[in-house]
Amino acid sequence: MIKAVFFDIDGTLVSFETHEIPDSARRALQKLRENGIRVFIATGRGKDGLSCLEGLTFDGYITLNGQYCYVDDKVIYENTVPQEDLAILLEELEKHPFPCGFTMEHNKIFNYRDERVDLIHSITKNDNHPAGDVSGVLHEKIYQCMAFISEDEEKELMKKLTRCTSARWHPSFCDISPIGGTKQNGIDQLLKYYGIDLSETMAFGDGGNDRQMLEHVSLAVAMGNAAEELKEIADYITDDVEHDGVEKALIHFGLIQ
Repeated sequence: MIKAVFFDIDGTLVSFETHEIPDSARRALQKLRENGIRVFIATGRGKDGLSCLEGLTFDGYITLNGQYCYVDDKVIYENTVPQEDLAILLEELEKHPFPCGFTMEHNKIFNYRDERVDLIHSITKNDNHPAGDVSGVLHEKIYQCMAFISEDEEKELMKKLTRCTSARWHPSFCDISPIGGTKQNGIDQLLKYYGIDLSETMAFGDGGNDRQMLEHVSLAVAMGNAAEELKEIADYITDDVEHDGVEKALIHFGLIQ
């Protein structure tokens, strides 16, 4: 019996085309909660990027790919980038500049912006944060960094950031997070809080940063627009977000009618 369902946002609940949550997904989420099933968010977005969820109620939030998890106004888990790795990253930005965003609890700042950053904002409507002096991040709680580099550059950079891990859902950039905080860990934190067993969980995702989550839960659903690597590990592949994929999968498994 499924008692908890975890949803990614971009490409899963929110359409990359309309930048909105389809009415079918809103209906489905409401029906889940009416049926006594807990509904959770599991996203790479920060707390300041959740306005797209307006009008919906969730039982908990895994944000910043698991670095910051909360229920109502209570933070139940947080994990920040070690200062040592932040210092190394700042040094790399001086030697080989690339756009990089540093995410704090309620805000984000970029060292500089270019067309790559603007492209992602055009997709997410969530990355219009300012650019400026980022030297002060060494004295802030940084939960995640957004590095606009290629996959090859990512591999070289991560050899130096030994206390961090990386994931990407778009070819333009990767998210750099401290080791230990993942969507998978966020799920465990929320399950412990509510007293739900992992065998009673289900998750929906579409991107590379959803892989650990889908491998972890009891029932994994990949959206029709998901990356092929996710479809290969999913228990079920539903339609894409624009064609009622969330609602169709929940009906398929009998969680709603």
